[in-house]
Amino acid sequence: MKLRCTLDFLLYDWLDAQALNQRERFADHSRETFDAVLDTCERIAREKYAPFNRTVDTEEPRFDGEKVILPKATHEAHAAFAASGMLSAAQDYEIGGMQLPYTVQAAANSFFAMASVSIGSGMLTSGNANLLMVHGTPMQQEVFAKNEFSGRWSGTMCLSEPQAGSSLSDVATRAVPDGDDFQNDPLGPRYRLTGNKMWISAGDHELTENIVHIVLAKIPDADGRLIPGTRGISLFIVPKRMVNTQGELTGERNDVALAGLNHKLGWRGTTNTLLNFGEGKYPVGGKAGAVGYLVGEPGKGLHCMFHMMNEARIGVGTAATMLGMAGYYASLDYAKNRPQGRPVGVGGKDASQPQIRIIEHADVKRMLLAQKSYCEGALALELYCARLVDEQKTGEAQAVDDARLLLEVLTPIAKSWPSEWCLEANSLAIQIHGGYGYTRDFPVEQYWRDNRLNMIHEGTHGIQATDLLGRKVLMENGRGLQLLAGRINATIERAIQVPALAVHANALGQALQQVGAATKAAWATGNPADALANAVPYMQAFGHTVLAWIWLDVVLATQRTGAAESAAFRAGKLGAMTYFYRYELPKIGAWLKVVETRDLTCAELPEEAF
Repeated sequence: MKLRCTLDFLLYDWLDAQALNQRERFADHSRETFDAVLDTCERIAREKYAPFNRTVDTEEPRFDGEKVILPKATHEAHAAFAASGMLSAAQDYEIGGMQLPYTVQAAANSFFAMASVSIGSGMLTSGNANLLMVHGTPMQQEVFAKNEFSGRWSGTMCLSEPQAGSSLSDVATRAVPDGDDFQNDPLGPRYRLTGNKMWISAGDHELTENIVHIVLAKIPDADGRLIPGTRGISLFIVPKRMVNTQGELTGERNDVALAGLNHKLGWRGTTNTLLNFGEGKYPVGGKAGAVGYLVGEPGKGLHCMFHMMNEARIGVGTAATMLGMAGYYASLDYAKNRPQGRPVGVGGKDASQPQIRIIEHADVKRMLLAQKSYCEGALALELYCARLVDEQKTGEAQAVDDARLLLEVLTPIAKSWPSEWCLEANSLAIQIHGGYGYTRDFPVEQYWRDNRLNMIHEGTHGIQATDLLGRKVLMENGRGLQLLAGRINATIERAIQVPALAVHANALGQALQQVGAATKAAWATGNPADALANAVPYMQAFGHTVLAWIWLDVVLATQRTGAAESAAFRAGKLGAMTYFYRYELPKIGAWLKVVETRDLTCAELPEEAF
């Protein structure tokens, strides 16, 4: 119930999601239909996901030589999720969608992420299909995307390679035309792929009758050489099983073989694989090489893939947020029920007095407030980004462009900030449980393990930071940063009129100035090596400033006349915001100091000194 109250407040009182119904695309909907979707997803998450979160952690996927075996609970959860229609919730009616606002879809999916992120909610499948709806041909959309949206097939994203990791310019997977008439296949120009892909989530399983791999590969030049860098990268649909133009399985396996399962610290319920493409284990038509269909133009693979990558990054941020939230709720419940210690009075502790619950200790309240400020703030940020997606799709012309640019700037924060600070929330949840938190008798240790992946998942912390400082705040002459500053200043102007919030408004204004000054100072020499040496501290300060803004804006929403929330609810929001401003926002000074001075302590230390 606590999560639902928070979601309702953020959706309706803060983001005014019901106003989207005034737009033609969402005209058939009302708050009642939105609530019905939330109710359904909350119920499925409660019945099919949450009871089995520990099961999928202990009964890891295994390969019997022919197929990957998953617990029965995973099959049942996937079937229930697919039947709910959530894979295509934001899509057009014509392809079986609900034409829901993405904001509502994102809020509904948060139930699954909190109940069992390891079972999953089809993030890569919907992202794969969404990519094809933008960059695929009508036939590719009909055959592949629609079958993914229905839940009949699932999807993956195949980028990383064992020797390249996140360095996509070093991708070595090759794609060569499959015969002289390769351009004439109705499913798209047909190629044969050879290579290896690593860290492929849901890369092999029996949950669906087919798996649609979206694969980055390079097309050799006329001399058979791979073009260095990212210019030669193209994007391909590589199905696990071959299909015809009616979306029917032909009975033939594609030349994609499972080379092994990765056994991870967390997310153990999701298969994570090494895939070999074109090794000849399953030759198609008697020939080695995995059959792949070109998506978009040759050499434009990264441009297409970024559509899916950016969506996945927000999805990872949401997953991190909800894992943090799960730990917060668990530690809050524990703190309310665990007796330990006695109050400290003027004369010290009185051992004759009964024990008090640990939530009555100031330091435990500090840890709970930290978790609340991180997780509820991060949830608000993720939903704000989802609202920008709706604005980009259905707003007026200027609003569409502004939303696009704001999303560019905020996506690295939406992915990275929760993955760092909601992980810290999970650590605090363990701390509140004491020694019990370190055991498998309580769920908080699993939440931490599951969350630790998210600082790496879909682009490491360092990659997100380099993207933010090296590209996003500079693009279009800094217009995205200016747009964000404009929205932050609008919140400051409203908050400064509220006496209880004026001091926080001023603090936010100062933080915004510090970020702006540090951005300029970082690039003062024009040398990327100088600017990016401290990209992660920059991102941490930038993220904290964004979250301070989000919190101030959220608390302003609680001040509106007629707010339905209880006094305790409003006090909780105000307390979390106050904690963030007093304990967290001051940290940005130290982070930005090394950015402003272009400190090279880390960059210049010789290897042998380590």
